[in-house]
Amino acid sequence: MKTLRSIALWLDDRLFISKLFASTAGHYVPASAGSWFYVFGSATLLCFIIQIITGTCLAFVYVPSTNEAYTSLQYLNHSQFLGLYLRALHNWGSNFMVFIMTLHMIQVFLFGAYKYPRELTWISGIFLMILTLAMAFSGQVLRFDEDAYWGLGIGASITGRIPLIGSRMVQLLLGGPIIAGETLSRFFTLHVFIVPGAIIAFVSLHLRLVLTKGINEYPQPGREVHRATYDAEYAEIIKKDGVPFVPHAIGKDLIFAGLVIIAILTCAGIFGPSGPSGPPTPARVDTVPRPDFYFLSIFAALALLPDWMEEFVLFVAPGILLLFLLALPFISGTGEKSYRRRPVAVLAVIFIMLVLGVLTYLGQRAPWSPKMDAWSSDAVPVKYLQHLKPVELRGAAVLQNKQCRNCHMLGGTGGERGPALDGVASRLSYDQLVRQVIQGGGNMPAYAKQLNPAEVDALVSFLITLKDEGVPSVRPSNEPEKPGAQVAAR
Repeated sequence: MKTLRSIALWLDDRLFISKLFASTAGHYVPASAGSWFYVFGSATLLCFIIQIITGTCLAFVYVPSTNEAYTSLQYLNHSQFLGLYLRALHNWGSNFMVFIMTLHMIQVFLFGAYKYPRELTWISGIFLMILTLAMAFSGQVLRFDEDAYWGLGIGASITGRIPLIGSRMVQLLLGGPIIAGETLSRFFTLHVFIVPGAIIAFVSLHLRLVLTKGINEYPQPGREVHRATYDAEYAEIIKKDGVPFVPHAIGKDLIFAGLVIIAILTCAGIFGPSGPSGPPTPARVDTVPRPDFYFLSIFAALALLPDWMEEFVLFVAPGILLLFLLALPFISGTGEKSYRRRPVAVLAVIFIMLVLGVLTYLGQRAPWSPKMDAWSSDAVPVKYLQHLKPVELRGAAVLQNKQCRNCHMLGGTGGERGPALDGVASRLSYDQLVRQVIQGGGNMPAYAKQLNPAEVDALVSFLITLKDEGVPSVRPSNEPEKPGAQVAAR
């Protein structure tokens, strides 16, 4: 033991291990920082470490080539020992990293930890959030399945609309005007080298700022921040109630880290990896691509918003939001920290999370694309064909042959892109149906050039038979109601 102690002291004298520990893991923090609210930052770092380890393992097998990327994922899924589970760990590690970092940013905002003197700590955190999303997007592209292909196409289209530099940015992003071999090579470089390297640099800066400016104390209502006195007040807090981060304040971080690891392992085992959903070919028209969950809100917003708002949503709003977040420590760098005295901040967080949550739900559940095989796989229910006239039966055939069922459900089967046709005659009159078929409207294209007059008449004759039980058909507003019509309808 004496010999080992001598060796340890010799190493410490040359490597300054004890001094390094005291200035990092052993630095003093407010005792109130040992709270469950303060565990999200270390958990985000843990997820990043998991991503590095699993990503390094995947890189031994993955081939960043347009001809081999999809095949290498299939090999990982079906041939490589534990390849499927390794991909699942990497996928769920990414999901947890984005989710926990979002919680961390919300906690920092609500606790006023962006205020003096931690302005740069907040700003470095903003850039870490952007880099984390960039890492998630580039990782989705590397799957190079149909979701990745169409997602990259949309991303390139958005980039191309940036004023002045859009076309050059697309060339830089894709390595040419189209998605090709060099595209995947560039995204592999981004995902494996550039973005992780930038994250490591900003994490180093972020931790350095945490060590030099301290961890934000638990905010107390009424205890305001003043530039002239805060540094002395914080020093007094550390002197009076400060404890070493290791071992006194790290306990809850370790427990939460264990729970996060268990959650990632469990989700990977139960749900598996994301994709590949299908080969990345632009010739497939029956694909229903969706991005990963952290981009679903953007996907849904772009699908729902009118064309004239796209420029604002794509460029103006994100720019304003980013500038606001970067300027926040300088706009509101002093004053009240506690969320209990900042109702506007709490309501803003609730509103933003509700909007993102609803858009994410719509992005996952809404039928954005037609069901391309509905016209052939889903027959018109027999109950809608009974006791029909010949022209109405022909209309049912037109409905099926012209693939109207791709977008419209009938009898519980078919597409959901447009409204269900059950009871359509109780909502629209004969003339309104003719006008809708010929002129289109909303998301429905015009069929004036696809149908001849006889087909239009037959189709609408069939549609006019589809009315809710006990509800009369819609009549034109200029047609007087017949006496006893309501009684007869009942």
